[in-house]
Amino acid sequence: MASPFRSFSSLFSSTLIMVLGAGLLTTYLALSLARDGVEQLWIGAMMSAYYFGLVVGSKVGHKMIARVGHIRTFVASAGIVTASALCHALTDVLPVWLLLRLIVGTGMMCQYMVLESWLNEQADSSQRGSVFAGYMIVSYFGMVAGQTVLSFFPELGLKPLLLIGICYALCIVPIALTRRIHPQPLHPAPLKILPFWRKVPQSLTTILIAGGISGSFYGLAPAFAAGLGMGTAEVASFMSATILAGLLAQWPMGKLSDRIPRSRLLRFNSALLGVLVLAIALLPLKGIALLVATFCFGILAFTLYPLATALANQNIEQQDRVALSATILLTFGIGATLGPLLASFVMQMLGNAMLYGYMAVCCLILFLRLARVNYTQKMARRLLAEQQPSDYQLASGDLVSSPLAAALDPRVDEQLVKEQMQDEPLAEAATAQSESTLAGDNASLSDNDAITADSSTNLNDTELDTELVSGVSTDTTTTATTETRHNTTTTAAPTDNLHSDSDSTLERAAKASQQTPGH
Repeated sequence: MASPFRSFSSLFSSTLIMVLGAGLLTTYLALSLARDGVEQLWIGAMMSAYYFGLVVGSKVGHKMIARVGHIRTFVASAGIVTASALCHALTDVLPVWLLLRLIVGTGMMCQYMVLESWLNEQADSSQRGSVFAGYMIVSYFGMVAGQTVLSFFPELGLKPLLLIGICYALCIVPIALTRRIHPQPLHPAPLKILPFWRKVPQSLTTILIAGGISGSFYGLAPAFAAGLGMGTAEVASFMSATILAGLLAQWPMGKLSDRIPRSRLLRFNSALLGVLVLAIALLPLKGIALLVATFCFGILAFTLYPLATALANQNIEQQDRVALSATILLTFGIGATLGPLLASFVMQMLGNAMLYGYMAVCCLILFLRLARVNYTQKMARRLLAEQQPSDYQLASGDLVSSPLAAALDPRVDEQLVKEQMQDEPLAEAATAQSESTLAGDNASLSDNDAITADSSTNLNDTELDTELVSGVSTDTTTTATTETRHNTTTTAAPTDNLHSDSDSTLERAAKASQQTPGH
């Protein structure tokens, strides 16, 4: 089976270049605002505006893909994002920057929808975890590259914005020239937030809180690091270490999620992450200790989204995965919109360290929610298993002991069963067969013949009952049937004595009829 990187090379290349520009733009704006002494609430609002654009784009992107297709939607969105990013160089008015961040978020959501719905549609179920791990690896590698590039511009200025515009323009090239089969055209469909929330509650809860944590980190971690006295290069190293950890964790976690239940991994991940961020918030970590802590943070925090996405897709039918992708991105956008606002408010009230205190509360809520949903689902499955035996009862043995069982047995001759279950027609048929066998010519039988025939008929009734039971319980029914049709007085081995008595009676009756005149 081909490697996911080779199979989806064009999609991964576009993702790499696009995310490089997005990561560079996010950190650039945060550091620019922190350098100018802007309040932290404004920094959080900038990040919230971007993610609110993701929420708006989830609706716009679905309609655009349904109307013009995946590639045209991606190209148009990339052009809008490029123009919006470069417009930051034209003005310093904060409300205008908020609007530009909103437009960038809307356009990038459309691009994300194109990429993720394409991957969802054409990824094999057995490789889904690996494909999404590869997608996340490429994404975080682009983020790391963006932070690394920013370290070459300690004075900031306009050059990073020009480089951002170049990245957004170049991300069009791989997907526009791809030879891969295009996804099937989409039909307009409304977002199914509530149905998906009922069907995959663990996944959407994780994505919502993961959005709050990620949005808070990308928007406010540069301000947190700058508040500790770090320069531009050190902030870039701090951000790069965190994102690099997320990058390195994607592939092992994707492979692990293909073997271990993803719901269990999510609970374990959220518990460890909560303990870690609480330690960062309470302990005065600096230097190498802070880099190690943020590295571990990246491993745990940035694997929540791919795990939850893979868990959601494994429980959804193929035709619903595009709508699910939009719902996932919408849910992530809602969490990331609210997260920076709440975190920035807490930081402004209680200090920069409370960024991680806010994350600790989020992890606690996530763990409790996952544990409750998992317990509820287990109890529901247990009750269903307990009720299932009482809902279905095996049939009684009446049919087995009934003559009708012979009609259901494919080994039994159907015509014979009908004859045996009808007494009067069977007696007449048996009498006719007896007369044709004993008479060698057209002479009629005497009164003794009638008496003998009646006797034979009574005897034959007993013999046929024996044959019916023998036909149901053994495989010798066909032989008994043949013998019955040719000789009405022939029966199974237990009635041999009756055969001999019946034959003697019939012979005496025949001799008497030949000796009696007038018959």
